[in-house]
Amino acid sequence: MRICFLLHEGSMYSGGQGVYASNLCRELAELGHEVHVVAGPPYPDLVDGVTLHKLRNYNYHRLLATGRRFFYGRPPLDAFRILNLGELVTTRLGMYSVMGAFSIRAFERVRELHKERPFDVVHDNQVLGYGTLLIRLLGLRVVATVHHPLDVDRDNRIREANSLSEQVRAAMFYPFFMQRIVSRSVDQLVAVSPTAARSVARAFGLPPRKVAVVWNGVDTSTFRRLPNIERESGRILFVGDSEDRNKGFSYLLSALHDLGPFAPVRVVVVQRSWAKKAPAMARELGLEDKVTFIDSLSIDELVREYNRAELLVSPSLYEGFGLPAAEAQACGTPVVATSVGAFPEIVQDGETGRIVPPGEAEPLARAIRALLDDDMLRDSMGKAGERRIRDRFSWRRTAEQMIELYQGEEAVPAEFLEAAS
Repeated sequence: MRICFLLHEGSMYSGGQGVYASNLCRELAELGHEVHVVAGPPYPDLVDGVTLHKLRNYNYHRLLATGRRFFYGRPPLDAFRILNLGELVTTRLGMYSVMGAFSIRAFERVRELHKERPFDVVHDNQVLGYGTLLIRLLGLRVVATVHHPLDVDRDNRIREANSLSEQVRAAMFYPFFMQRIVSRSVDQLVAVSPTAARSVARAFGLPPRKVAVVWNGVDTSTFRRLPNIERESGRILFVGDSEDRNKGFSYLLSALHDLGPFAPVRVVVVQRSWAKKAPAMARELGLEDKVTFIDSLSIDELVREYNRAELLVSPSLYEGFGLPAAEAQACGTPVVATSVGAFPEIVQDGETGRIVPPGEAEPLARAIRALLDDDMLRDSMGKAGERRIRDRFSWRRTAEQMIELYQGEEAVPAEFLEAAS
């Protein structure tokens, strides 16, 4: 098959979309398919044999982050094209128009490539912009992965807002209604867990049969136990955006505070570099000496961090899949996670880690203390987690199931039907 994959942003080092695209496209190519990726910045790392088509954007916040480099190599008046100027202005005003603008540019590039040699299918990853509707008009089959619907992020930001104006800006920021409209025109929606599938169907007002479940995978050739790295006593790892309320980082800080000032614990937070609220919260709780924030890591550096830690903690309030929990277990690291999203399927409570209620610091603290105090339990959980991830969550299996959807087969996996019943 000739496959076109759409990705509005794809960094491998902050967020899961770049990881998803890179691994899935690698497996599709290894299965003998011709894979093209049309992506916006930051661009994903792709293996040889997968063709990357880079699209620029005019995201105001990216302009601020990169300064004059933002304009290098661009035509002098390019910013004044209607689409580019519109994106620049709307992102400056606090709207996330990047997805919609990317989808229009992606349509133009897909149309060019499709004329050269027809595609069999287009895989839209979390974009669902109006350009996807235009791609459907080319007569192409469109399959779209939704890791989680944007109304989850929108509603959380509205709850956190301190004023009516902040609530209005939060409501305007997310292009949820665009995605709701476009989702009804694609041939098949894909979610990464039964919980995510139910959220997608409910948010977009779709029948359950429109949403298939295809689990994410883990690259166990990369994420593995490293025999030359020793675990550091009391070292706890958190991987994710500590500023995102969905990730529940504040509850980890509260749990750490409950453990007491003499608990030999250090939390290492791997995330983007612009975090502000979380470090301030750590200082307010007197935990600045126990919490270390480090910028986005390379994959090899992240694997080493998983191997140094005695525990990974994922205290999320909402999660579509929870890739760090799977990656940590592949490295032999036990996990303490909440009972949301796919965590109960990824983490076997009492076997590979602990599952605790979301939004509660006390049970989180108890689970952390219980595992840190028991070396033998951590070791047995680590070994069990390695086996579970290796046996159940492979990118090859993900790619094979995705091909069935590309070919138009009725593939709503049983686990979603059971979870929805």
